[in-house]
Amino acid sequence: QEDLDVRLGFDLCEQEKDFICKRKKVVAAALKNILQLEEDLEDDEVPVVAIMTTGGGTRALTAMYAHLLSVQELNVLDCVSYVTGLSGTTWTMANLYEDPDWSQKNLKKALDDIRRHVLKNKFLACFAPDRLKYYLKELCQRKQEGHQISFTDLWGLIIESMFHDKEDSQKLTDQQQALNRGQNPLPIYLSLNVTDKISDQDFREWVEFTPYEVGFLKYGAYIRAEDFGSEFFMGHLMKKIPESRICFLEEDFWHKWTRDKITDIDDETLFPKRPNELETRVVCPTDSFSDIFRDVVTLRPAASEIHNFLKGLQMNNNYLESEFSKWKDCELDSQPNHLTGAADYLILIDTAFVFATSYPPLMRPERKVDVILHFNYSSGSQTREVPDDQETPQLKECYIVGEKESPETPIVIFFPLVNDTFREYKAPGVRRSPSEMAEGDVDVANSCGPYYINNLSYSEEDFDKLVNLSYYNVQNNKDLILQALRAAVERKKQQKKQQPLQKPPPASDDDMGVPSREASQHLPSYSAVGKMK
Repeated sequence: QEDLDVRLGFDLCEQEKDFICKRKKVVAAALKNILQLEEDLEDDEVPVVAIMTTGGGTRALTAMYAHLLSVQELNVLDCVSYVTGLSGTTWTMANLYEDPDWSQKNLKKALDDIRRHVLKNKFLACFAPDRLKYYLKELCQRKQEGHQISFTDLWGLIIESMFHDKEDSQKLTDQQQALNRGQNPLPIYLSLNVTDKISDQDFREWVEFTPYEVGFLKYGAYIRAEDFGSEFFMGHLMKKIPESRICFLEEDFWHKWTRDKITDIDDETLFPKRPNELETRVVCPTDSFSDIFRDVVTLRPAASEIHNFLKGLQMNNNYLESEFSKWKDCELDSQPNHLTGAADYLILIDTAFVFATSYPPLMRPERKVDVILHFNYSSGSQTREVPDDQETPQLKECYIVGEKESPETPIVIFFPLVNDTFREYKAPGVRRSPSEMAEGDVDVANSCGPYYINNLSYSEEDFDKLVNLSYYNVQNNKDLILQALRAAVERKKQQKKQQPLQKPPPASDDDMGVPSREASQHLPSYSAVGKMK
């Protein structure tokens, strides 16, 4: 593998390992402060804390700013090592990471800036004659550079105009500057790879983006972030294409709004949930109406086509015995010739099309995540994510899950987007006066209310209400957050005590160059077969 440009393996890249070492020192100091610990934490006693966000368009973008500000004012933000996002929250993340020291500065200024963009007239900002000329120039340049052009490229430029005053020259790799001292959490963006003429429910693959790498969790195959979009064959970089600006990547993370506007058809209502698992076969003429109908409804106008960096790689014969098996979830995963290595292009869509969650990167065992702050920005369907044993007639502001589970199970602090005690309290323990009661009337449960998914602009009143609600819900549950962090520290200390002294491993077949079954579990899913001419 030494001469390959695709990294094969399930371990973290060296840059991320180095980042975690630096970040642990920041986290250890922050935990000692907020938990009032008497002694410094050793590296192996420092829990890995992550913030996990969901999709929700402008609602998610806005509420995430408020949540991060509230977490920062609780002095918890420096305890966080990862931030994951999809759909609307990726724009919050991309905006913040333009500043290499964003988490060390007061986030009120960043919140004020996004407030101005959310309130402004989007039509004038996006479709003025000078903007249309700018879009055409950028798309032509992108085509000349060798990128595949699609509608979502235009959508990325439109979103850029909505939330920026000028061209955003930032690239994903530029965000490495925000990580070089471990001064901020590591951002992870999530997208889905799908395939032509097959429903999203029947085939999808997680693709994660960090400032260091882009890759597939399932295959254990990654490339440098600056090479994403370039042409590869059999693990080798064949044609280098300039790295895309962040707005063209954001189109892969957030264009569910686009699809919702184009079609209201839901794949699940048209096709069986798992047609590939049916035991029967239906044979239809190739020109039948059903074929034509399926082609139409599986058309993906809101998908991006990207040069496939797995092209030409063949699946290892034992791939189903590797880490691949943890991520397989459809029948096609057992048919290697139908997997991504056989495709010329990746077809990337917004993760929110299928799952409104960015959990998968945090489930990689190599990241060893101990605590997850789950900020949910869904409206109208939050209760589906509440654990059965914690269901109540009225949705609560915060839940803790996993505290009593094994140490390998992360503790999840779940914040649904809900208006509960905020109706009567303007701050924790401070009741509203009769004249202030209207400020606590925030309708976040109504999917057709002011915060519905297709609304890209808010009034001043609606923006401020959503921000104040989101900020309050975190402040009001400070004790639960500290309880989870304290439990995670105790877990790490207990694990350290229970670790046996390491002894040299006995000689095995591995020493003679024969991989054992246990070792085969860590083999990459892909192999580079043959030699390059």
